[in-house]
Amino acid sequence: MRLILASTSPRRREILALLGAPFEIIAPDFDESLRPGLSIEAQVREFAAGKARAVAKLCPESIVIGSDTMIECAGEMIGKPADAGDAARILRLLSGRTHVIHTAAAIVDCAGPGLLAVENVTVKMRRFGDEEIARYLCRGESLDKAGAYSIQGEGSRLIQSLSGDYLAAVGLPLKPIAAYLKQRGIRFPRDAEELYREKSFMNWASFD
Repeated sequence: MRLILASTSPRRREILALLGAPFEIIAPDFDESLRPGLSIEAQVREFAAGKARAVAKLCPESIVIGSDTMIECAGEMIGKPADAGDAARILRLLSGRTHVIHTAAAIVDCAGPGLLAVENVTVKMRRFGDEEIARYLCRGESLDKAGAYSIQGEGSRLIQSLSGDYLAAVGLPLKPIAAYLKQRGIRFPRDAEELYREKSFMNWASFD
């Protein structure tokens, strides 16, 4: 069975590759315009499913995985920053506050029921000021990350604590995906439960 990741995100590619199963990458042609009135969980589910469906239309005899991540803080729905100024604004908002990362995983399966799941991760940020924000922005991690910081990179220094699935916070909840694919008869060189015990991916172990 052809397995496809509907994403160009390097982090999502690296996370799915942890299982050791071969897969392809196809960028989804999908309009990520927010729909007024949707909750943040409904929005990330819709985006993840939309990305997977867009690629599944091109590759109907496949299992296609889509994902999407957004952050919720102080009543605001936060995606990727528009520019450096917006990144600085987002980081000021997050400073000293707790926010929730919502990451959805969707699977469109030509011969199975598919999957639609959301993992929520709670993150408490340290308090930091404009000088530290400016230094961090110079790292170049912000513009392509929801919330304008990288959990697996230098942005981890801004975090006080993390509660939930680290891999979902980075961009792809691996457990539900691995469980679904296993039910569909796809076997992996690496066991997902073992990966979660070892926590050897990037700086995962530092969030114990």
